[in-house]
Amino acid sequence: LTAGSADALVGLSRDRARIPMGLAALLAAGFALCALPLAAEAARVANPYAGVKWYVNPKWRAHVLAEPGGAAIAGNSTAVWLDRIGVIEPGTDAKGRKTWGLADYLDDALAQKAGLITIVLYDLPNRDCAALASSGELLIGKDGYRRYTQDYIDPIVKILSRPQYRALRIAAIIEPDSLPNLVTNLAVPKCREAAGPGGYVQGVQYTLNALYPLRNVYSYVDIGHSGWLGWDNNLSKAVTLIADTIKGTAHGVDSVAGFVSNTANYTPLAEPFLDKYEHSAVPNDSGLQVRQASFYGWNPHFGEIDYVRAFRQKMIAQGFPNRIGMLIDTSRNGWGGPQRPQAVSAATTPDAFVNQSRSDRRTGRGMWCNQPGGIGERPRADPVPGVGAYVWVKPPGESDGVAKSGAPDPSDPAKRFDRFCDPTYAPPAANGALTGALAGAPNAGQWFSAGFHVLLENAWPPLK
Repeated sequence: LTAGSADALVGLSRDRARIPMGLAALLAAGFALCALPLAAEAARVANPYAGVKWYVNPKWRAHVLAEPGGAAIAGNSTAVWLDRIGVIEPGTDAKGRKTWGLADYLDDALAQKAGLITIVLYDLPNRDCAALASSGELLIGKDGYRRYTQDYIDPIVKILSRPQYRALRIAAIIEPDSLPNLVTNLAVPKCREAAGPGGYVQGVQYTLNALYPLRNVYSYVDIGHSGWLGWDNNLSKAVTLIADTIKGTAHGVDSVAGFVSNTANYTPLAEPFLDKYEHSAVPNDSGLQVRQASFYGWNPHFGEIDYVRAFRQKMIAQGFPNRIGMLIDTSRNGWGGPQRPQAVSAATTPDAFVNQSRSDRRTGRGMWCNQPGGIGERPRADPVPGVGAYVWVKPPGESDGVAKSGAPDPSDPAKRFDRFCDPTYAPPAANGALTGALAGAPNAGQWFSAGFHVLLENAWPPLK
């Protein structure tokens, strides 16, 4: 009821004596108070990242400012990761230091007068099913789905629902790598289980249903990256799986604001010397395609901009509205520095032509752990047509996984050593190539000073 309704109620008591005057006045005062909420509800917008100030996480900022040269990026917005039940509320870490909960970050966003904060929901049962570095605390076979919904999602939604946050736009990145794993990794038992009851599809649907009533929350579903799902067959399967998952929610295609690619990954936005050859033969060669190079393996999408535009159009063809937005994580995909190519190669074979022309210097596009990338494009809204924002979902400087086998993370013992984080390891499918991971990295999510400086040195565009 509004204050006007309360006034009408007082008038009704005067004119018709249906309600005692004292009670009517008391009700009027209560209704008037209810008509003055702690924060006015924000109008729903097409792009929540546009036209507002973005939140800067002071915890990340403190790490960055403690590093030489870090001030150049310390003012940028990064996402807040909720990667286990224990971080939803304030607590203490393994060293006895006080930690923030979700409400602390939201309150700080209000104190900064920020208009938008990005959070990452990342705790599905059987999480990170095809790897080990970010293995989660919940397992499907051990009551994981119930705990995910009741102990993780429900408390988060309860906090986000508080009236004081209604004017704050909250972008929620939904479960990185989860649905993409169901496209390519069903041979892995843990992923195969995640494709069934109580797994990724059901968990994502529950999350989208729970967040939908909060009109200031904008959900973005993760779609992997071009080096993972860019092949025609993978892309077709991913579009079908992700579209069907979202359509299976209570509000269907309206449950999401859009999609996010390259989360915590290193794929560049574009390859300036190669993109025009995505469907062409190597110059001066006998007809071999550039995408035949071992690095691409016939994948026609060399960069993220091309990939997200293709994904978006396919989703619109699936019945999604034209307003859906695409986000790209550019936190570590700059690939600048002295090794960045300055001109297109004159080589005449696919491998030599690509290897001498590409900015992405990974030993393979499937290498994902602590790569020597670089700070990428700075976060901003509407950077290029078809992309709603460049965002820093993965805070630069936080490790992807521990480089050596040893003691688990005392704050999050579910995270384990993965050989893809070992710089001495040559994965079987890599034709003898090493992972390219940086040595000395700590457990996933912990601060990695040496890795941070590599990112600074290789920033593209260069840092001032």
